[in-house]
Amino acid sequence: MISGWLSTALARRNIHYGWAMIAVTFVTALVSAAAVGAPGVFIVPLQKEFGWSTAEISSAMSIRFVLFGLMAPFAAALMNRYGLRNVTLTALLIVVASLILSLGMTQLWQLVALWGFAVGVGTGMTALVLGTTVASRWFKERRGLVIGILTASAATGQLIFLPILAGITAQAGWRWALALMCVMLAIAATGVLLVMRDRPSDLDLRPFGDTGTDPLPAPPPANAPIMAAALGALRDAAKTKVFWILFATFFICGASTNGLVQVHLIPMCLDFGIPEVQAAGLLAAMGIFDFIGTIASGWLSDRYDNRYLLFWYYGLRGLSLLALPFTDFTFYGLSLFAMFYGLDWIATIPPTVRLTAARFGAERAGLVFGWIFAGHQLGAATAAFGAGLSRTVLLSYLPAFFAAGALCIIAAVIVLGITKDKKAATA
Repeated sequence: MISGWLSTALARRNIHYGWAMIAVTFVTALVSAAAVGAPGVFIVPLQKEFGWSTAEISSAMSIRFVLFGLMAPFAAALMNRYGLRNVTLTALLIVVASLILSLGMTQLWQLVALWGFAVGVGTGMTALVLGTTVASRWFKERRGLVIGILTASAATGQLIFLPILAGITAQAGWRWALALMCVMLAIAATGVLLVMRDRPSDLDLRPFGDTGTDPLPAPPPANAPIMAAALGALRDAAKTKVFWILFATFFICGASTNGLVQVHLIPMCLDFGIPEVQAAGLLAAMGIFDFIGTIASGWLSDRYDNRYLLFWYYGLRGLSLLALPFTDFTFYGLSLFAMFYGLDWIATIPPTVRLTAARFGAERAGLVFGWIFAGHQLGAATAAFGAGLSRTVLLSYLPAFFAAGALCIIAAVIVLGITKDKKAATA
């Protein structure tokens, strides 16, 4: 087996196999996230080829965002039941098959079925839960750093490939760009098949940083009901105020990032005469700053009150969205927006995860955060469709950007409604 040989080779160099797991998970998250964000590049080409309106195309993307989020609470249960490698490989194969089939689509319902439902389910089977599960199983030390890196890779992957895809689309058409996505997903699937393993004990290892000598506990039984675990966590969490505050603020987070900027910034730039490749480069720049900002946010969330961090993150993001239309879409104005907004793209995730763990306990934090993340994707879906509708009916994206900015200001205020619970934090 490749994994056994690789484990031995790494051990000779005093490198834990967990870092190989991080590498393959990083690539998987990067490429899967790119598959979620890539259709934003194809809005205008699809309009020109098929005559579909922005609202019609956005409806498929909205469905994808909804399913991407709603699968999150069940993803952890699926991985516990069927294993990390099996679930991740299945997810990648679903996405690849959907994109290959879409190369020959001619009807709107095919776009909805393939890019909406199939890609939404496939990418949602991993989402942010894959990185969290790998970090918790394979690392005892440096777990926060690992989660920060893998979380940043998910968002960065949605942005960093866009200039490449936009360039290919402009030169050769959207089908060639989509074919490149399929190749990258196939490479990621091969890496998962050869390298990924469920637990360190599969290779007779202990988690990174675990220097104990006692035998590792046996994995929990793999017959736990998936629906009962996920829905039970929702039932209990929904009885608390903090859950609904985090759900509402994360809804706004999704509405002001993935659903709005990721999907509609490129076509909005085209409205102002900015070429598609240059607009995609703007998103790529955001991805680079996002990678820095998310890791820095993880460092800050270990040291400062997470409520106040979220207050500043949402408040500053809202101000940047409200200011965007007044940049006149000049090179310097957009560059400043890309840097400022990019640093804040998903900086909200580390403090939100920490608040979730503090209030609901480490054992249930993953399941509860899965439902909060579902709120994030519901917000993304709402914004993806709403901004497309604004462009179709009002002939402008600007009302959607003003609305998202105002919502971020509201999120900054309501997050302060989370009271400091010393007992829960201690537990």
